[in-house]
Amino acid sequence: QVQLTESGGGFAQAGGSLRLSCEASGIILRITTMGWYRQFPGKPRELVASISNGGLTNYDDSVKGRFTISRDNAKNTVTLQMDNLKPEDTAVYYCNAGVVVTTTRLWDPYWGQGTRVTVSS
Repeated sequence: QVQLTESGGGFAQAGGSLRLSCEASGIILRITTMGWYRQFPGKPRELVASISNGGLTNYDDSVKGRFTISRDNAKNTVTLQMDNLKPEDTAVYYCNAGVVVTTTRLWDPYWGQGTRVTVSS
């Protein structure tokens, strides 16, 4: 069983910063891409940022230049540093990872429980 445990989030004022962290634990052979998604009320989850196991990053246009994603492959962790936050960043943020748990399957997606970020104006 694989678990993604998130930490961070909470409240910030516009222009402030927050840091989200996520650790994958359990039976893990390898992790492919890790990322952060967010979900606004009544909307589907959308990709915020992702990072490959080789360090290639991808960002949604709305967060480019403000958010930075990084990972530590040795610790199976991914971090999202959120700077210059805006009220429209308010959402529930979810950690995601593609995890290889057995040699007979490529990978399966796993999700964290979600952490709420609220940015006030």
